[in-house]
Amino acid sequence: MKFPRQPVEPATIDLTPLIDMVFLLLIFFLVSTTFTRERELTVQLPEASVEDAADESPDRIEIEISASGEYAVNQQRLVNREGETLGKALMDVAKGNTKLPLIITADAATPHQAVVTAMDVSGKQGFTHLRITTRQPEK
Repeated sequence: MKFPRQPVEPATIDLTPLIDMVFLLLIFFLVSTTFTRERELTVQLPEASVEDAADESPDRIEIEISASGEYAVNQQRLVNREGETLGKALMDVAKGNTKLPLIITADAATPHQAVVTAMDVSGKQGFTHLRITTRQPEK
């Protein structure tokens, strides 16, 4: 006896519940994840030593910046705090020799902008040997 064959349905996988589960897991991980931003920088400052100060040459230019942001070039006080005035004073003292070492001495309470202005003006004038004076920390 010959039995009639039943038509075979192709095997399929219903992906709708799988997609629903993937979206639910995605939402779960997005909500449970904490987004942190690093708000602090770890900065290690260099230490100054006494030996570094021994190699100073007698021909140098020194910019002193007071606590109020006033400039003095080689102990000659400038009339104002403008960058142009500082640039002219540097070129007058250097007499065109931008190879001279330039030393910036600023008070601890000096506004940061005054030091940056001095560095910017000296860089625009062509000075490449720049030093910033420090003092040794008290033990």
